[in-house]
Amino acid sequence: MNFISKIVHSFSEEDQQFYNELKKILNFSPRNISKYRKAFTHRSIQLVDVEGNPMNYERLEFLGDSILGSVIAAYLYKKVPTASEGYLTQMRSKIVSREHLNELGKELNLIRFVKSNIDQTNIGDNIHGNIFEALIGAIYLDKGYNICERFIYRNVIIPHVDIEKLEGKITSYKGLIIEWCQKQKKKYKFETYEDTGNELIKHFSVKVSIDGVQVAKGRATSKKKAEELAAKRVYFAFQKQITTN
Repeated sequence: MNFISKIVHSFSEEDQQFYNELKKILNFSPRNISKYRKAFTHRSIQLVDVEGNPMNYERLEFLGDSILGSVIAAYLYKKVPTASEGYLTQMRSKIVSREHLNELGKELNLIRFVKSNIDQTNIGDNIHGNIFEALIGAIYLDKGYNICERFIYRNVIIPHVDIEKLEGKITSYKGLIIEWCQKQKKKYKFETYEDTGNELIKHFSVKVSIDGVQVAKGRATSKKKAEELAAKRVYFAFQKQITTN
């Protein structure tokens, strides 16, 4: 019986199921599943280790974010040898955007592993990207940089990174609208106000005005999301002018 077999043999039924599901996602045999358990533990559980340190995914998320950024940076550096620093930074930002990371987390259905004392519908959409980064951090601690890099290539770069498509991708509609208004010497205003309505979850509404005329509104569970939604509607209202200037 080899080392991995001995470890698996000692698992509880719950651990065995977690190990099997994790192995399918990782495409390799994890060595220390406690690191992966931590990657899926929300702070609301309030777990601590014997020294009183928090046992949740937040530190692993920080680690995974750094490793993901370095792998993507190295890939872009080799892939586009003539690109400027600004271009490479912009392209990396598009690949590791919160929106894209959330999509990756959803694609792997990582939310099914999360332990939390908060209902998943109230945690927020960013949980998907957060635990994807935490998983990368756990892989690094468990198997090292090379295996981590292989996981990122398999799940991020090979299936999702298309340089030509990324060049035309808009990562921030608000930033785009502000830049366009400044170039065209137009006055713009994002007006945000709390809008709870009859719902339990707090909502925010945003009105966007250009040259004193209200153009669009957006409503979402965070100020940033509401601004992006409203800005996106402004973009489509002025798309022809924006894309030709």
